[in-house]
Amino acid sequence: MLNKPPHPVPSFALFNLGFRPFFLLAGVFALVSIFIWGGIVVYDWPAPQLPFKPVQWHAHEMIFGYGIAVAAGFLLTAVRNWTHIQTPRGFPLSLLAALWLAARLAGWIMPGQLLPMMLLDLMFDLWLAVAIFSPILRAKQHHNIGIASNLALLMLANLCFYLGVSGVLEQGIAWGLYSGLYVLLALIYAMARRVLPFFIERGVGYPVALRNREWIDRSSLYLFVLFVIADVFWRNATVTAALAGLLFATHTMRLTGWHTRGIWSKPLLWVLYLGYGCATFGFLLKALVPFTTLSPSLALHAFAVGGIGLITAGMMSRISLGHSGRDIQQHSRLLAPAFISLFAAWIARVILPMFAPAHYLLWVGIAQAAWLIAFALFVWIYAPILVKSRADGMPG
Repeated sequence: MLNKPPHPVPSFALFNLGFRPFFLLAGVFALVSIFIWGGIVVYDWPAPQLPFKPVQWHAHEMIFGYGIAVAAGFLLTAVRNWTHIQTPRGFPLSLLAALWLAARLAGWIMPGQLLPMMLLDLMFDLWLAVAIFSPILRAKQHHNIGIASNLALLMLANLCFYLGVSGVLEQGIAWGLYSGLYVLLALIYAMARRVLPFFIERGVGYPVALRNREWIDRSSLYLFVLFVIADVFWRNATVTAALAGLLFATHTMRLTGWHTRGIWSKPLLWVLYLGYGCATFGFLLKALVPFTTLSPSLALHAFAVGGIGLITAGMMSRISLGHSGRDIQQHSRLLAPAFISLFAAWIARVILPMFAPAHYLLWVGIAQAAWLIAFALFVWIYAPILVKSRADGMPG
């Protein structure tokens, strides 16, 4: 069970709870990785000497670097609250964070060497999965195994990627990256389904009861599994489009049932709602791809920049305030501009290329600049909060 450390609580609290180091690492990495990627794409900087293509590095690191760091911070914190069993903290947590960082740096420190990066990355994935599953199984909370199992699927997707790079699995790179993106998206949808209605009902400042339909919960899950199989492994464009259209319809109905006008005056609410909508728009684009000249990358970036970027930024912002003993209603005035900048990145990367594809490189550059502004503001706001002890003097 949870063991409270003796008072007084030290002022340095970075490794007191999982969200602290991993949200900080995710925010900084979102800056550094996109800054490097922007230089390569827009300014023709020399690409790093990695054992795979720069575009594959970009996709891999946003999924298995940034994305899994956010998932680690969220789940290490949430599972502790769900089970009342301590997840890694202190020295073990610092080692887990160092392992994540070492996996990100290995390819740069040892150019062209795949094995060190692969081993460090998969060791991190395995350790994180054990750290999440162990308290859930000890507490016999079998209803939480489903959401935790996404970590095991992410590890398998990461393994597929590395096997593909090494030439062992012919389709490994594509299978790893696409399934990794979709598993991460599934995890984000599951988290949003669990917490977004709760946040809205208690955050708008007036009584509201949001509608949740069981048939939408079930059908969206089953359709998504079929969608992933059709798109990643079967590669049937027509079936993928049909399933994507159904997913767009079901998620839109769910989102409509969650709407109340009060969310638009609360940045920590509208960013999650908007991110959910941006991700859902990706299914519409995916449904249209076989019948139009739209690039498939637009749908992928609708999922990634909107669904993953906006929702994770909103979740990290809210969790960092709540679990550091601060009032979530008293957030920084820079938070709304950060979220607006991230939404602008989604517009520039997904919407503008649809109408002016000739200026594609310009839109990509604008999207990257807006992303950098958003996460620079996030790090500026939250780095002190994540490093310092709780405002209320409690441990955690």
